[in-house]
Amino acid sequence: MSKGKEDVYGDHISNQFNHDLAGLKAEFLKMGGMVEQQVHDAVKALVESDGQLGEEVRAKDREVDKLEIEIDEEATLVIARRQPAARDLRLVISVIKMVADLERVGDEAKKIAKLAVALSDEGKAPHGYVEIRHIGEHVANMLRDSLDAFARLDSRQALRIMKEDKRVDEEYKAATRSLITFMMEDPRNISRCMSVMWVLRALERVGDHACNLAENVIFMVKGEDVRHTPMEEAERIVGRD
Repeated sequence: MSKGKEDVYGDHISNQFNHDLAGLKAEFLKMGGMVEQQVHDAVKALVESDGQLGEEVRAKDREVDKLEIEIDEEATLVIARRQPAARDLRLVISVIKMVADLERVGDEAKKIAKLAVALSDEGKAPHGYVEIRHIGEHVANMLRDSLDAFARLDSRQALRIMKEDKRVDEEYKAATRSLITFMMEDPRNISRCMSVMWVLRALERVGDHACNLAENVIFMVKGEDVRHTPMEEAERIVGRD
């Protein structure tokens, strides 16, 4: 791999150190792409009653779990062998945290896929599938943009993703209220609508994990932890040169 700012987090005398960091970033982005596809396919399997696609999503979760372990081991070796400091250490620590978030996104996709398989035989799409498609696209975009912010070390884009999380929360609450009203009007729909609510909850959690990724990008770039930080303070940190 050629050496350059687009490939590595820092620039070091040791070419092997450059290679190690670039490899860690590449493996993380590979895992991110797999998880992003899982979310997309799980939602598609549900709204299109595609049980076979749902089974494929569930099967791929094992690959994601395996990759999480491999990246953790690789990051641990980088710390042991290279003893990184400052920005490099923040990168390695952030990757360790973020792979855990990616793995949990995969778990949420697996839950959705499991419901897709269970509901596929029933055929008719129930009330709430429009909301699932909408929120699913929203959180998938957040996840993709978080990975892009990581790849480009873009703290401003990461901040925008953090702001999007509030919108997802509002969309989730609105969709839940609509489903509750629908169930009250016709109790025969309770069981199926409860399944839809579980899916919406899983998607809302995907948005939370995407926000966590964005927070870690800001930590990598700015060196400050913005978790549980008021948005105004996070904006100040990101805007600071």
